[in-house]
Amino acid sequence: MGKFILSAFADEIDMDLKVQMDVLEKHNISYIEMRGVNGKGLVEYSLDEVRDIKRQLDARGFKLSSVGSPIGKILITDDFAPHLEKFKHTMEIAKIMECKYIRMFSFFIPKGEDAAKYRDEVMNRWSQFVGLAKGSGIILLHENEKGIYGDTAERCLDLLKTMNCDYVKAVFDPANFVQCDEETYPKAYNLLKDYIEYMHIKDAKYSDHAVVPAGHGDGKVKEILTELYHAGYEGFLSLEPHLGHFQGFADLEPDADIDNMPEGGAKTFAVAAKALVNIISEIEKENN
Repeated sequence: MGKFILSAFADEIDMDLKVQMDVLEKHNISYIEMRGVNGKGLVEYSLDEVRDIKRQLDARGFKLSSVGSPIGKILITDDFAPHLEKFKHTMEIAKIMECKYIRMFSFFIPKGEDAAKYRDEVMNRWSQFVGLAKGSGIILLHENEKGIYGDTAERCLDLLKTMNCDYVKAVFDPANFVQCDEETYPKAYNLLKDYIEYMHIKDAKYSDHAVVPAGHGDGKVKEILTELYHAGYEGFLSLEPHLGHFQGFADLEPDADIDNMPEGGAKTFAVAAKALVNIISEIEKENN
């Protein structure tokens, strides 16, 4: 049976690291997928500043599940040289943070153009990432994101197979696939299951692509987590709520603790966390 470890994009709670840790402690979550902290992106800090952030995390017993980097989140036609330097810096950050995962992307395709036209350049750039990561102990996680080369399951698989190494794996994000009108399960899951190393937990609806709590959309989060549980998956489920504009609180199961919270990141995070915990509890109950 699988073992799920909860993590979170804590910058969706607040940009202040202390507030992030305070809220996560209340949910018994001790891992952060760090993207933004104290006003800017983690990868924008100097290495000395990163060491200071690490000391703050250590003092509270927190670790990073992944560096939530923006690597690969530029146009495929943009200059690559400075981006490659940023990747090198990001690898140094991962080492300081004692974190084996870096979340990455496969470049935005110019609007209206065929992604196939840019395939060779995507693979060339990723090959350079792979070459630099060789022997580092760091695993490069490709996330399916709307508008990039790997926004369909087939093109994600193409990238993973072409890189063909044990330190390039997949982050599976159900909501992102829904927003690309991809079938998350069984199609995308079955295509990518041999490469899934990490899960992002958010859900969405096909009708308007709105992001909703896990289990309240069309991402088939429970079905995917059930399959991973049976497959013996032992890894992170990283909450990425994106519920800042979610209008459906009244339609959810009542919860006095959440209902009485002030509006804001801590409340939307609590809704997202509760939805995931409920799904995990159902899976464990049904399979034990």
